Amino acid sequence: MDLFNNKKGGKKAAQDKKGNGSKKSPSPKRPFFVNVVSSVVIFLIIITLYSIIAENVSPSKEVPISEIASDISAGKVESISIKGDILEIKYTGSEEIKSAKKEEGTALSETLVNYGVPSEKISAVKIEVKNPSGVGYWLLNLAPFLAPILFIFIFIWFLSRQVKGAGMQAFTFGQSKARMILPSDKKQKVTFADVAGAKEAKEELSEIVDFLKNPKKFLEIGARIPKGILLMGAPGTGKTLLARAVAGEAGVAFFSISGSEFVEMFVGVGASRVRDLFKMAKQAAPSIVFVDEIDAVGRVRGAGLGGGNDEREQTLNQILVEMDGFEPNEKVIVMAATNRPDVLDSALLRPGRFDRRVTIDLPDRNDREEILKIHARAKQFAEDVNFPVIAERTPGFSGADLYSLMNEGAILAARENRKKISQYDLIRSIEKVMLGPERKSHILSKREKEITAYHEGGHAIIASVLPYSDPVHKVSIISRGRAAGYTLKLPIEDKRLQSQREFLDDIAVSLGGYVTEKMMFGDLTTGSSNDLQVATALARDMVTKYGMSEKMGPMAFEGAGGRALYGRGLEDKEYSEKVGALIDDEVAKIMNEAFKKSEDIITKNRAVLDAVAKRLIETETIEKDEFEKIIIAHGIIPKKKMDIEHQA
Repeated sequence: MDLFNNKKGGKKAAQDKKGNGSKKSPSPKRPFFVNVVSSVVIFLIIITLYSIIAENVSPSKEVPISEIASDISAGKVESISIKGDILEIKYTGSEEIKSAKKEEGTALSETLVNYGVPSEKISAVKIEVKNPSGVGYWLLNLAPFLAPILFIFIFIWFLSRQVKGAGMQAFTFGQSKARMILPSDKKQKVTFADVAGAKEAKEELSEIVDFLKNPKKFLEIGARIPKGILLMGAPGTGKTLLARAVAGEAGVAFFSISGSEFVEMFVGVGASRVRDLFKMAKQAAPSIVFVDEIDAVGRVRGAGLGGGNDEREQTLNQILVEMDGFEPNEKVIVMAATNRPDVLDSALLRPGRFDRRVTIDLPDRNDREEILKIHARAKQFAEDVNFPVIAERTPGFSGADLYSLMNEGAILAARENRKKISQYDLIRSIEKVMLGPERKSHILSKREKEITAYHEGGHAIIASVLPYSDPVHKVSIISRGRAAGYTLKLPIEDKRLQSQREFLDDIAVSLGGYVTEKMMFGDLTTGSSNDLQVATALARDMVTKYGMSEKMGPMAFEGAGGRALYGRGLEDKEYSEKVGALIDDEVAKIMNEAFKKSEDIITKNRAVLDAVAKRLIETETIEKDEFEKIIIAHGIIPKKKMDIEHQA
C-alpha cells in the first residue's frame, strides 16, 4: 500500500478541556417512571426487613400471677422488673425471664399479700420499677403506625421535587451552554508563546489583542476593529488554540461553544441560546465569543430543507442580528473556526460581520520543530532525540498530529519501563499515528508474505525510478492498521504546490503493487483496493478540479468535496451526461497510461524488484539507507535535493 502525505487530524485533546469556571449544563433527570418503581421497591424492602426483625424477636414466656406468687414463696425468684402493668421475672440460677401481668391500679406487694406470700419473702426479692417514658418509648410503640405515613410523605416530596426539577430544566432550556474561561484562571491560560508556527495568523490576531487592551487609540482616530474573525484551516491546525491565545494575551473572558450546541429539535431554542450567549459576553466585556465549527449553523440558506421554520436558519439569523447590534465601544469580539469556509452563507461573511479571515496552514518543517519542542515540555528525553529529524519525517502533520506523536512516544517508553523517551520511540510513533499500531497477531502465510513483499517492492521501485515521485524512506510488510504492508514516501522538502507531472508519477506509483501482482503471479488480490481508489480519485480531480486534461481544457466541473461550485442547489453534477462520459474517458486514459508506465518500469527493473522482495521476506522491513544500497547496486540513482531543484 502506498502512503501519501495528505494528513488530517483532530483538534488537540488538551484544547477540549473545560475550565474551572466553565458553565456546566444541568445534569439530566431520571425518568419519572424509574423514580416511582425505585420508591416502591425501597418500600417493599423496608416492610420485608421490618417483618423479619419482628418475627425474630422471641417473646418472653408469660405465666399467671398465682404461679409467680408460689415461686416467690418457694424462694425461686431473684428479681422482678415492673414496666407499667407488665412484670418481668428472673429466677435464681437461670437466665430465663418470664413475664406476667398484674392488676391495674394495684401495687404488686398488695397483690402478692393477697395471694398469701409472706412479707419476708417479698422483701427478699429485688423489685425494680421502670416507668416507660420519653421520646424513644413513644416512637418505638408508634413506629408501626408512623412508618407508612412517613414513607408516603417522603414519596410525595420526592415526586414533587422531580416535577419541579423538570420544570426548572424547561425554563433553562434556552440558556447558552457556552464554557467560560476567566482571565484569572491561570491553569487554563494560553498565550502566543504556547502556539508555535502560524506566524502570519498571530500577526493578524495581535491587532485584536491590542484593541482589547487599548481600545481608546483606535476609537480616537475613528478606526473600527473587525467585529468577527473567521479562522480557516485544516483540522488540527490550532484554530481553537489561537482563539484561546488571543483571550489569554488580552486578559479577557473567553466564551467557547460549538455550532452544533445551538441547534435543537425545537424551533427557537438555538436563537434563544444565541441571545443568552451574547448577553453574557456583553456583561463580561471585554470578552471573546468563540464559535467552533460554525459551518454547523452557518451554511448557505435557501436550500429548502425544513421550510421557513428551519431551526438552523433561525439560529443563523439570530447570529447575524446579534453581530449587527454590536457598538464599536462594546469590546466584544466574535471569533469562529471552520475547515469548510466554502459552505458558509454570504451574509455571514460580509463586511461588518466576519469581515476578517485568517487562514491557518499546516506547519512547515521549522514550525513542526517548534511545535515538537512545545509538546516536549514536562517530558524526559534521551540524549539521542533529534527533533529536526522528526520534523523532517512528518510532512503534512498538523499540530494535533504532532501532539499525538509525542504522546505515543511517551506511552511506548512507559510501556517498556523506561524513564526517558528515545529517538526510536518517536520514529515508531510516526508510523503509528499515520497508519495505526502494529498488528502482531496478523501473521501472513508464506504465499501472502511473498505477494505482499513484491507488492510493496513494486511501489518502492517505481517511486525510485520516476523523477517526480517522492523518495522512499521505508518499506515494510508488517501489518499496521488496515494495511498488510506499506511504502513510506516523504518529500525532501515541504511543497505548497503540486504539479501535473507529480500527480501522474504518484498515480503510477499507486498502481505499482497492482501491476507487480499481475506480472509476477498472473493473478490479483484485494491488497490493491485502496491503491486503486486513491489513484482513481486523484485522476478524476486532475480532470474535474485542476484543469489538467487536454481534452477537457481549463474548466473546473466540481468544487471541493465533490460539491457543485458556489454551493448552488443540491446536485452533485452541473454538467451533461455527454460531458460526464468525456470525463470518464479522460480518467480512464490517465489510469491506462500510468499502468503502462508502471509495467515498463517493472519489466526493465525485474532484478532489483527480486532483490528488494527477497530482502523484505527475510527482514520484513527495509529502512532508507539499506534500500538505497540495493537500488544503487542495480544502477538506480536515489533522488537528492539537488536533483529536485534541477527538475523544478
